[in-house]
Amino acid sequence: MPKIGLWNTAPTKHSLFEDAQGLFTGTVLAALGIMLLSKAGLLTGGVAGMAFLLHYAFGWSFGLGFFVINIPFYYLAYKRLGVAFTVKTFLSVGLLSLLTQYQPQFIEIGYVNPVWAAILGGLLIGMGMLALFRHRASLGGVGILALYLQDRFKWKAGLVQLAIDLSILCMAFFVTSPLIALASVVSAVALNFFIVINHRTDRYIAM
Repeated sequence: MPKIGLWNTAPTKHSLFEDAQGLFTGTVLAALGIMLLSKAGLLTGGVAGMAFLLHYAFGWSFGLGFFVINIPFYYLAYKRLGVAFTVKTFLSVGLLSLLTQYQPQFIEIGYVNPVWAAILGGLLIGMGMLALFRHRASLGGVGILALYLQDRFKWKAGLVQLAIDLSILCMAFFVTSPLIALASVVSAVALNFFIVINHRTDRYIAM
């Protein structure tokens, strides 16, 4: 059991298999959350929010926009958080881009209430991001910046993301209705407070 990190009381290193399942599971959860938001016409924060804005305003593919916007952030990841973090983040972003593009071929959602979509979608994305954070990866963009600031200045990653996300979501009022924009804010709050409460480096000691 100690070999797979169960019941350890000292820091341990994730195996390749543990990293692979963590990245896959986290990305799938995030993709499902994004699908719920998209079905309800909602936005979210970070790079995903920027990609949603481009999608709603100009009809761009969410997956393609998400992948392209993330490219500049890889430099920060490489310089400040290391090669392993950068590679795992690149793989996670690539997989999420593919999943959001092709997932509707495998699952269809008929109707979801916008407020419930905001809460459930935000929590699913938050759980996905938490899984990635615990395997030293992220979904790029704001996640990279938030992790860097937490490592460097001990600022809580969830609060950093929340501040940036709310700034991005202010733009939602220009591309959608006030109700949808407010529900999108609810989603960002649910996502980031989940991260604030659960992303504690003093409680999770695996690397």
